[in-house]
Amino acid sequence: MNVRPIKTESDYDYALARIETLWEAKQNTPNGDELKVLVTLVEAYESEKYPIYPPDPIEAIKFRMKQMNLRKMDLEKYLGSKSRVTEVLQRKRKLSLNMIKSLYKEFGIPAESLLA
Repeated sequence: MNVRPIKTESDYDYALARIETLWEAKQNTPNGDELKVLVTLVEAYESEKYPIYPPDPIEAIKFRMKQMNLRKMDLEKYLGSKSRVTEVLQRKRKLSLNMIKSLYKEFGIPAESLLA
């Protein structure tokens, strides 16, 4: 096994190609161990080089509203009055901690998205 850190795009491309050749390797074999190490290295490289940031809080709310076929009035119970919902969705009012907790608990919107 000739494994080294991934420092460049060329290293990254090589690691991906090697992973593809090892993809069917059985666990606890030399090839399986190499595959596991390479996958770990690629994941580390990708998270450093190509981080995925949580979505904007308002976009996360709108996305969940669309998924669940919710209307603005459906959020009133969790955000406050109709005008408060409108202010939040138009970015004129920030989410309070209580709003964040309610949206997380009731709609499963990830807290890291709501806190971004």
